[in-house]
Amino acid sequence: MDRADALALLTRYYAAFNAGDWQGMLDCLDEEVVHDINQGERQHGKAAFAFFLAHMERCYSERLEGIVLMASEDGLRGAAEFVVHGEYLATDEGLPEAAGQTYVLPAGAFFGMADGKIVRVTVYYNLADWCAQVGA
Repeated sequence: MDRADALALLTRYYAAFNAGDWQGMLDCLDEEVVHDINQGERQHGKAAFAFFLAHMERCYSERLEGIVLMASEDGLRGAAEFVVHGEYLATDEGLPEAAGQTYVLPAGAFFGMADGKIVRVTVYYNLADWCAQVGA
């Protein structure tokens, strides 16, 4: 895997996200993917990631804009910076009540990649900013 392959993989991953194509996202992941949730726990495996996507779909409607992708020359690491445009659909446990609030939130992600698949996803955004935007 080289830089071009890594960028193509990340492009497919985010195109699937914006299309609401959860299976397309999952197809980009290694079976043993490690997922570091922003200010949350580390999860392991594609099944856990699928469960996370279903939870997110229930609570949020999001699209990403201004996506900028980066990858190391060897294609083993990548990063993305983007702006999340979202609507808070259903109350997420431990977070403020949902009432259809909208938000615009800068975010980023880091990736590990091997053998044409994403092996690690680590996402970062400012939770305090999000809470302020949804009226916490």
